Amino acid sequence: MLFLILAPFAVFGAMMMLATPLISLFAASAVALGTIAFDMAHGRSVKALAAGSSIVFATVGAYLILSGGGIGDHGIRLVVDLGVLAIALGSIALRLPFTLQYAREVVEPEIVAQPAFMTTNYILTWAWIGAFILMLIADILLIYWPSLPVWIGVATAFAARNCAVYFTTWYSARRRAQFVARAR
Repeated sequence: MLFLILAPFAVFGAMMMLATPLISLFAASAVALGTIAFDMAHGRSVKALAAGSSIVFATVGAYLILSGGGIGDHGIRLVVDLGVLAIALGSIALRLPFTLQYAREVVEPEIVAQPAFMTTNYILTWAWIGAFILMLIADILLIYWPSLPVWIGVATAFAARNCAVYFTTWYSARRRAQFVARAR
């Protein structure tokens, strides 16, 4: 599941090192659309993060075409990270943390019915928001401190994302075990 969630971002990050920003953005958007098609083909819902990130990637790509460029690689990453952060914060504002859509599809219905299930998803979404903020900070540092080695920004983004993945896996397993123990 986490592979599908992160695939568009992995494609974007890898392609930004290998191809033009425009190709990277549209490839990431296509992969996000592919994850939506995969979910739909397997009877799952369209996820706000996948749909939103596809829109963000395509919109930034369209902007680059219409404006003739004008944004450097770090600026593009900043705009993409801002877009993803906006999706995550929007999901909190709508009282539907974006992790909820994924969790409902992999967790037993009796756990979903527990009041603490929603709290768990708020905590997971806030952990991801923290990772997105760290990625933004790395982008901002690279823009405003151009002598900073690029690998520092890449390492920060990688570490933030991996910490969020680890926390999601660990905390979800911990909460699931607690729900099961209470049910006995």
